[in-house]
Amino acid sequence: MSQKLFASFDLKGLHINNRIVMAPMCQYSVTAKDGKPNEWHYVHYLSRAIGGTGLIIMEMTDVDPDGRITDFDLGIWSDDHIPAFAKIIDGVHAHNAKIGIQIAHAGRKAEDAAVPVAPSAIKFPGSAYKMPRALTTEEVQDVVQKFGDAARRAVQVGVDTIELHGAHGYLIHQFQSPLTNKRDDIYGQDLARFGVEVIQAVKKEMPADMPLIFRISAVEYADGGYDIDHAIELSKAYQAAGVDAFHVSSGGEGPAGERKPGNYPGYQVPFARKIREALNVPVIAVGMLEDPALAESVIGSEDADFVAIARGMLRDPYWATHAAITLRNEPNNIPEQYVRAY
Repeated sequence: MSQKLFASFDLKGLHINNRIVMAPMCQYSVTAKDGKPNEWHYVHYLSRAIGGTGLIIMEMTDVDPDGRITDFDLGIWSDDHIPAFAKIIDGVHAHNAKIGIQIAHAGRKAEDAAVPVAPSAIKFPGSAYKMPRALTTEEVQDVVQKFGDAARRAVQVGVDTIELHGAHGYLIHQFQSPLTNKRDDIYGQDLARFGVEVIQAVKKEMPADMPLIFRISAVEYADGGYDIDHAIELSKAYQAAGVDAFHVSSGGEGPAGERKPGNYPGYQVPFARKIREALNVPVIAVGMLEDPALAESVIGSEDADFVAIARGMLRDPYWATHAAITLRNEPNNIPEQYVRAY
């Protein structure tokens, strides 16, 4: 009987029933209007709660209309968004799961913005992307405040945790990377400063016992990109600013150069382990971990405290329940209406 993947965990003041996280994944739903989640998102997230997921992290939700990757993404830049998010969160809670929201800004990767913004006027490679405009120092501070305002709304709708997206080449990542931050002001002199200020603004809006998660790209794959040592130094600054756990991914800043992502099951787990060991902080590992035996091994070997399941959970909303059966662990979260099927 598995005692690892399905052991509970207290992340700061948040009690999570197991170590399974639904990774945030944009739905690019063409029926989404003005950044508001709709019935698709409601069914999408509740089905994973019914399926036994311990912690669901809602998809990248943006702090500004022009901070979305596409116009079909979610946003939380207005109080008008609150009721639609609250409906989903209340529904997930009714099925004994916990739910967080990932707040972000796409920066130069905002495909549908008329003129994207970025730390520096450096275009993301590819025909889908436009030349961004460099933010002024005052505008950077305005964006920091937008993150704080988004966090206030997230708390108001009832989330259990907030995740900041500092990975995959989006705005926080753009500030922390020497490839994309060529500024000569305070936000270029200290590559962690923007992230630190965002963390501080968000923490001011969060209850003292609510954990803050930060998603980070541990390495960059473009030639000249940063390595794990830089990510560890960033993470130390972010931890000091108030981050309680790290969700460890990699890449996203541009096409891979000489160094390529592994793209095999568990290829990012060593990055999570290194950050966990260097900071003595809870971490979420992610990346092709949908084999239940592998997920169990990651937790059992203390490489990470949680495993995030991404595309595997798109394919199977009941991944957690089926993993329990595979590992010969008695599922304890099956709805009464479905018990006879098991």
